[in-house]
Amino acid sequence: MEDRGSGPIGAEEVQRVLDQHRWSRRRFLQVAGVGGAALSLSGLLAACRGDEGGGDGNDGGPTGAAVKIGYVSPVSGPLAPFGEADEYILGGVRDAFADGLTIAGQTRPIEIITKDSQSSPDQAATVAIELITDDQIDLMVVASTPETTNPVSGQCEANGVPCISTVAPWQPWFIGQQQDPTDPESWVPFTYAYHFFWGLEDIEQVFLDMWETISTNKTVGGLFPNDGDGNAWGDPALGFPSFFDPKGYTIVDPGRYENGTQDFTAQISAYKEAGAEILTGVPIPPDFTNFWNQANQQGFVPKIASVGKALLFPPAVEALGDLGEGMSTEVWWTPTHPFSSSLTETSAGDLGAGYTEETGRQWTQPLGFVHALFEVAADVLQRTSDVNADAIVESIAATSLDTIVGHIEWTGEPFPNVAKTALVGGQWKPGEEFDYDLVVVTNNALPDVPIAGELEPIPGSA
Repeated sequence: MEDRGSGPIGAEEVQRVLDQHRWSRRRFLQVAGVGGAALSLSGLLAACRGDEGGGDGNDGGPTGAAVKIGYVSPVSGPLAPFGEADEYILGGVRDAFADGLTIAGQTRPIEIITKDSQSSPDQAATVAIELITDDQIDLMVVASTPETTNPVSGQCEANGVPCISTVAPWQPWFIGQQQDPTDPESWVPFTYAYHFFWGLEDIEQVFLDMWETISTNKTVGGLFPNDGDGNAWGDPALGFPSFFDPKGYTIVDPGRYENGTQDFTAQISAYKEAGAEILTGVPIPPDFTNFWNQANQQGFVPKIASVGKALLFPPAVEALGDLGEGMSTEVWWTPTHPFSSSLTETSAGDLGAGYTEETGRQWTQPLGFVHALFEVAADVLQRTSDVNADAIVESIAATSLDTIVGHIEWTGEPFPNVAKTALVGGQWKPGEEFDYDLVVVTNNALPDVPIAGELEPIPGSA
């Protein structure tokens, strides 16, 4: 009788074993390092178990097949500032994972596979599918704006892959993916997709805290693009108008504009006609640079400009030159936050300083949240009972972790798939080492973050 454990096996037998172990041929060939060579059944089974060339597993190193984490973020295109610090963060995370993680009683190697969304929702969905079907990842993590998080989360939900996302307000992430975003009664929780970040209610309160420190006529120009963030912020029932109108503020909303718009004369004219002394909105960085330069040229200089997304990053403010002074924005994370990493024990201060020392660039807010994304991923994997979707999702839902951005826990509020983090308010002021420093000016929601200055009117405003 033929020994099927040592001799060559046919294609049908290969496929049977691959199917049994839920492996694709492509994944097997990558791990086993074989091409058209004849395979033995014992060799095939060893590769599928992940013990090829791995010894007896008693040497203390990682054993078994790698646990694969897919990561999608925008590192090119107009949203690239969100991904600017990715390379630095990933280097540190890969070092932390170098000896593997103990998962379900076994030390397993960890492989991180990265993809660039190119700032495009379509591309984000495409690379998510590649990670799911070609790379056969075990866990997806994704960061930065609904244009990236939503299509990736959506593909994971559709394909039964656990997903953790961040750096997008929870409303455009959760509500924006509902079948009918206008009908709260119809909203349903997700099975595989989980998210941590703040919500519109948090940024609205932070902006109000800042605005109340300066005397204005409470007329606010709203600069809302036709994208996930802009539609959420400008929504009359769920966005800024519903929060600020009862507090005596008037939002002047000229309507949605397309990302990439070159001429903002219509918006500027509407704000000037209404006498707006405050500007808010959520434009992408290059659009705000165009808008703000045109606004100054056309004589619109409000007392306050509190803008999300575009004013988060040092290069975007530096691009405005002298016109960058006095811009204000929400602050999710700084090196002065009193938190440390659960993965590396690095403090927020050391993370920011290390980034500047290695890159020569100023710290940026996604540093903390992208690092925290991998903290949560590591914690989830180390608590899971098995490397399968259901077990990993169960572990995500049970998360209660102190991270470099604060405590992360899915408590069921406001929705089972959403965990909230806190915000403070900041203003860009002239710096010493760099052109501008983001200075914390309000901290009502997170008093442990030290205030370093007061909100001041924009230079040249009436």
